[in-house]
Amino acid sequence: MLKKITSLASPNYKNLDWKTVFLILFLVAFFIRFPFFFRDYVDRDESTFIIMAQSWVNGHLPYTQLWDLKPPVTFLFFAVIIKIFGKSFMAIRLFGTLLVALTSLFTYGMATKITSKKVAFWSSVFCVFFQSLFGSLQGVMSEHICTFFFAAGTYLLLTKDHIKWYFLTGTLFGLSVMSKLNMVYPVLGLGIYFLWEGFAIKQFGVVLKRMVFMGMGFLFVLALTALPYYLEGHFQVWWQSIFEAPLAYSDSKFHSPLKALPFIIGILGLLTAGFASKKIDFKSRPLQILMVIVIAVLVSFMQTGKVNGHYMIQLYPFVLIPFGIMIGKLIPPKKIFKPLAMTLLLLLPMEAYLEYVNIVGNKMEKGSFFNGEGVDVPKYIEAHHLDTQNIFFTEYHIGYWVLGVEPPTKAVTHPSNIAREELYPYMENPRKTGMEELHYIMDVLKPKIIVARKGKKIFDKKLVEYNAYIDAYLANHYTLLATVDRGLIYQRLE
Repeated sequence: MLKKITSLASPNYKNLDWKTVFLILFLVAFFIRFPFFFRDYVDRDESTFIIMAQSWVNGHLPYTQLWDLKPPVTFLFFAVIIKIFGKSFMAIRLFGTLLVALTSLFTYGMATKITSKKVAFWSSVFCVFFQSLFGSLQGVMSEHICTFFFAAGTYLLLTKDHIKWYFLTGTLFGLSVMSKLNMVYPVLGLGIYFLWEGFAIKQFGVVLKRMVFMGMGFLFVLALTALPYYLEGHFQVWWQSIFEAPLAYSDSKFHSPLKALPFIIGILGLLTAGFASKKIDFKSRPLQILMVIVIAVLVSFMQTGKVNGHYMIQLYPFVLIPFGIMIGKLIPPKKIFKPLAMTLLLLLPMEAYLEYVNIVGNKMEKGSFFNGEGVDVPKYIEAHHLDTQNIFFTEYHIGYWVLGVEPPTKAVTHPSNIAREELYPYMENPRKTGMEELHYIMDVLKPKIIVARKGKKIFDKKLVEYNAYIDAYLANHYTLLATVDRGLIYQRLE
C-alpha cells in the first residue's frame, strides 16, 4: 500500500485499486481539514445542526423542542456522532472528513466508468479540494451530507442493473433529499430522463419497473423519517417543518434568478463547448446522467436566486468529471504540465496552512488548540461563575452546546430565525412576530447574560427596528462585563 502511495510521483494509474484511492483521498482531506477540527465553528449553520442534534440525543425529536429549516437526516448525522462520541468537535469534523473522502471516492468510481483511471483519480482529488476549501466548506455542512448520499446513489445507477440496487439507489436519493431539500430537483430530473430513455429505446416497461423500485426506496426513507413523529402524535410537525416551511421561506425570500444566471451560464457554457468540440462524448449515457444532475442542481440555484459557496458542494462530484475529461485532452506536454500541477496542488490548501499557524499560535498564547469565541466565551463564563441557565447567544451560539444549555426559545435556535416571521406558523411558536419574540425574551425571560459580537450589529443591519430596540435595551438594563476577543459579554443589571 505504502509503495503505491509513494509511487504517485510517477504513478501507474492502471494498478490503482479502490483501497489505495480511498486512503489517498482520506489523507489529502485529513491534511486540509485537520486544523479546522479545533475551530468553534466555521459556519453558523453547522452550529445549529449540532444544537438540534444534541436536543435529539436528549430525547426530543427535531422541530419539537428546537427548530431549524433543514430536513431531519442532517440532524441525524450529527446526533449519531454525538450519541457515540459525546461532545466532540474533533469527532464531528473527523466524520465530515470521512464524508468528503467517500464522496470523492464515489466520484472516482463514477469517472472510471466514463474515462481513464488517470482522469478519474485527479477528478476525485480535486473533488476533495473543492469540498474542503474556500469559505465555510471546512465545517460539516448539510451539502456535504446530501452530496455523499447522491454521489453514492449515482454510482449505483452507473454500475448496477438489478432491481435491488435500484431500490437502494432510491433509498440513497431519499436520504439525500431528507438532508437538503433542493436535491429533489436532480431526482425529478433523472425521473424525466429515464422516462425519455424508456420511450427512446422502446423498453418503457423495463425502465418503469426500475423507476418504481427507485420510488419505493425513496418513499421508504420518507416513511422512516415520518414514523417517529406519527408514533408521538407529531405528524403535522413533521409535514409542516420539512415541506411547508421551506416553501413559505422560499416564497418570502425571493431573489432574482438573474443573480445566479451568470454563474449558471458559465458552467453550462463550458460544458456546451466540451460537447461541441467533441472533447466530451455527448452520446455517453453516464455523461448524460451526470449532465441531467448538473442541470437540475443549477435549476435549483436559479430558483433560489443565489449561489453560496457551500451550495457548490452539490455540483462538484458530477461536474468535475466532464471538466476533467476536457482538461485531460487539453493539457500541455508533461514538461510544462507537471510543474504547473505541483504548484497548483501546493497553493490550493493555503487556507489550511494559515489555520495550522493559527492553532499553533492559539496553543502558545492560550494553552489550547481549540479556538474561537464559541469556545473562549463559554470558558470565561464558567471560569467567572456567571449564570449559564438563562443566557442568550446572539452570536457564537455554539456556546449553548459547549455550556450544555438550550436556547431561550425555539425561534432563536438559529439566531437569525427570530426575524423570519414567515416561519413562525410552522415552528408552533406562541409568538407570531419577531419583535413579539424579542420582547418576550428580553422582558419576560430576562437573560442574565447576553453574548454579542464586537463591531457587528446584533441583527442584520436591514432590521432597523430590531437593532434600535436591542441597543436601547442593552444600554438601559445591561453592562458590558467583558470582551473576549470579538465576543461581548453583557450582564443584566437587575
